[in-house]
Amino acid sequence: MADQSPVIILLAPFIGAVLIGFLAFTGGRLIPSVAVVSLGVAVAASIATLVQFAEFGEIIYLLGNWPRPFGIEYRVDGLSALVVTMITVVALITALYSRTAVYHETPDKVPYFYILFLLLVTGLVGITLTGDAFNLYVLLEVSSLTSYALIAMGPGRAVFAAFKYVIMGTIGASFYLLGVGYLYIRTGSLNMVDIREQIVALNLYGSESILVAFMLIMVGVWIKMAFFPLHGWLPNAYSHAPTTSGCILAPLVTKVTIYIMIRAMMTIFGVDFVFTQLEWSGIITWMSVVCIIAGSVLALAQTDLRRTLSYLIVAEVGYMVGGVWLANHTGMVGAIYHILSDAFMTLCLFLAAGIIFSRYGHCRIKDMQGLFRKMPYTMAGFSVGALAIIGVPPTCGFFSKWYLIQGGMEAGHFGFVFALIFSSLASAIIFFRVIEVAWFEPFSEPGHEHQKSESPLIREAPISQLVSLYLAGATIVLIGIFNQDLIAIISESVRGFGLLAASG
Repeated sequence: MADQSPVIILLAPFIGAVLIGFLAFTGGRLIPSVAVVSLGVAVAASIATLVQFAEFGEIIYLLGNWPRPFGIEYRVDGLSALVVTMITVVALITALYSRTAVYHETPDKVPYFYILFLLLVTGLVGITLTGDAFNLYVLLEVSSLTSYALIAMGPGRAVFAAFKYVIMGTIGASFYLLGVGYLYIRTGSLNMVDIREQIVALNLYGSESILVAFMLIMVGVWIKMAFFPLHGWLPNAYSHAPTTSGCILAPLVTKVTIYIMIRAMMTIFGVDFVFTQLEWSGIITWMSVVCIIAGSVLALAQTDLRRTLSYLIVAEVGYMVGGVWLANHTGMVGAIYHILSDAFMTLCLFLAAGIIFSRYGHCRIKDMQGLFRKMPYTMAGFSVGALAIIGVPPTCGFFSKWYLIQGGMEAGHFGFVFALIFSSLASAIIFFRVIEVAWFEPFSEPGHEHQKSESPLIREAPISQLVSLYLAGATIVLIGIFNQDLIAIISESVRGFGLLAASG
């Protein structure tokens, strides 16, 4: 399995989606189980790939045995191995959560939901593994189209939120494709490594077309990742989507898009061009500062928990973009480590919010009185995610912020450091406000607000949802405890980018 593991990661969810398509005609209850099994295979293949990379170094898998630049190759380094493992584990945990939620929220669309769910994972995995710039666009559109549909399945304004996402997502993808087109015109190649080799061989770094290509690709991925002020599609999309859709989209979509940005910057264009010739690091880091502060302030202003979490994602995007554009080793390491950390922190919080929404039909913070007594296990899991977002050790959130702050200090960018501290304080205010309402205020049943009870009956979530929530919470702690092992892999990848030489 080890030799074929990179392609198995992609094929497992794809074959699962095909099998569910056949099962849809039988109306069987096996559909969620097929999704879980296929994602379990993908997780096993991801771990095998990560182990193989740790033992032998970079993995190159040629599809159809066609060499580059004529064929499509999958290229696995430390960064892609970690991100693809993150994707499959998050997807598996969400699939375990989904059975009760999907049958409750979209009972007449169960097979369609799981087909889209698995195709989304297929697209995200393919984006992470591919070494071809155009193939990345194709897979980006696969993940985008499935995202639109998964959001549109929600009630009420979900369709309008999905439509706005379609417009913004299409614009972003078009920018990226135009950028790839410019690169192909000048280099005659679509393979990422080969594009860079051609740029160097032909001495194209001074070419205006290469500069335009870089700008188009960056703007495209910034739209896709909801980088402020291009974030308008995200809060409505994630807060109005079905809870399972939110649990898979919120942790993964923006993080994978940031991975695309890093891959384009480091693999296609190279450190010297991005950080030395362009000299954009300062202005984009300041844009990240604005993104962090704006996302945090907007989150403070919200009264709905899922919408609050959505704006916190906007702030977290600023963390990662800023870390990358600090243009030093520590900042890049912190940004990549935060990709992994934020995926599981966001997953944990959206799982908890989804459970609350499933129980009460809303996530209004002011109406969460007594939830620590009503849903003690759910709120315990929620607290782990909240403490991680704030940055309390030993959770992974503390260590990712530590590396980002250290990177900001090394770069002398104290505005970025201030934004990180401000965001952490804002997160503390947000989550302590939730905890205050849920712990200290007496519980009241809906429709009986004047009949307070000091000892409400426990109405916990189904065991499958609690298991998913606790798996996410445990992963948050484990990523924090074993941060040095992950940092070693990430540091080696960053050295492979040549960032140390560029930053002196």
